[in-house]
Amino acid sequence: MAYTDFIAAIDLGTSHLVGMVGVKSESGALSIIAHEVENSATCIRRGCVYNVEETANKIKRLILKLENKLQGAKIGKVYVGIGGQSLRTIDHTVPKILGVDGVVTEEVIDSLYQECASYRPDMMDVLSITSPAYYLDGKHEVNPVGIPCNRIEARYKLVVGRPSLRRYVTNSIAERAKIEIADIIVSPLALADMVLSEDEKDLGCALIGFGAGVTSLTVYKSGQLVSLCVIPFGGNMITKDITSLNLVEAEAERIKKTYGSAIQDKDSDAAIQVSSADGMGLREVKLADLNNVVEARLQEILENVYARLEATGLMDGLGAGIIITGGASALKNLPDAIQNRLKIDVRYAAVRKNIIQRNDLVAADPEYAVAVGLLAKGTKNCAAYIPPPPKPTPKPEEEEEATKVTPPEPPKKKAEKKGPSLFSRLTKNIDNMGKMLFDDDDDR
Repeated sequence: MAYTDFIAAIDLGTSHLVGMVGVKSESGALSIIAHEVENSATCIRRGCVYNVEETANKIKRLILKLENKLQGAKIGKVYVGIGGQSLRTIDHTVPKILGVDGVVTEEVIDSLYQECASYRPDMMDVLSITSPAYYLDGKHEVNPVGIPCNRIEARYKLVVGRPSLRRYVTNSIAERAKIEIADIIVSPLALADMVLSEDEKDLGCALIGFGAGVTSLTVYKSGQLVSLCVIPFGGNMITKDITSLNLVEAEAERIKKTYGSAIQDKDSDAAIQVSSADGMGLREVKLADLNNVVEARLQEILENVYARLEATGLMDGLGAGIIITGGASALKNLPDAIQNRLKIDVRYAAVRKNIIQRNDLVAADPEYAVAVGLLAKGTKNCAAYIPPPPKPTPKPEEEEEATKVTPPEPPKKKAEKKGPSLFSRLTKNIDNMGKMLFDDDDDR
């Protein structure tokens, strides 16, 4: 039986396009029913659509591969995750004077949001508006409705990016691939909602997403988003640096994943076997040379993370520590390297309880983390409406037979009772006369 109600999402990653389809239970728990991957190295750069036409073609293939697993159902719309190195947060405050007898109402809160939504910063596109912090006569209030005050301020964090981020996504998916976009979601925010608990956001934490093209940093404190920024360095930069050891990129990626370490191994004299450039033989590369390259680029990424964290003023206020995720976070000894530099506890991200209905290996894979987060944020049915098949048209001969009117049979008459025949009546009369004669003679 074909699925008729599901959520579909696409993560526009620098190395892979990840498509995923899931269904939600009545409690909101997610079950993943299909997922597929397409290589995006030639059409996505640092989280941004680079080649619109090629991206559209890959999206079409991705959708077809997903539909092959949906038992005949079709995907009508998708949620799309947006990232890119231009993503960042800006502050925007909306004040309102209520007067001496003013009281905060739901209508006041809604008017503040509507005014914020109409704000257009110069040269930037607003991609998301986060929950604000409210200040009543200068005093912070978590739940302001019903409280009297003279003046209210709503302090919003706006996630903004270059206008081309949204435009290129729309051009490739909606216009060329002909797939309706249910919504465009900021990927780092979707990822944070999937792996961070409310307690962690309240205590203060930083989520670092190590991607192939970029590294995202999302910081929370007191339950509010403090900062979101994207560092234009990722795992692909480490791979490209390793090619300086006279290796092709595919071989450099392989040995990075297999032998690379964020901290130099003690056995620095060891050597590893790598494929030669012509592919016809093997040669040796010192493990120390490999990890010198890895460490150098990783330290550059961590220095950028440190600088962005320091700018928030929360280096000593992250009670829940640092959480790491992303495909490039699998580098050996990465948590130790981060802790050595930032002096903060580090752990790997895990999907929060009640987000996934059952233990799913796909949900636990960092490569699919953003796609799962997008599905969790989705609320609209993404299944395409498939009209029922038309009734078959009858053939001309069948139409004639169907239109012929068969005349009703005349009702059968009831059989009439017939009296005795003339001969039988005469015979009966003669017998009666003879009987009467003999009766008379006997009387006389």
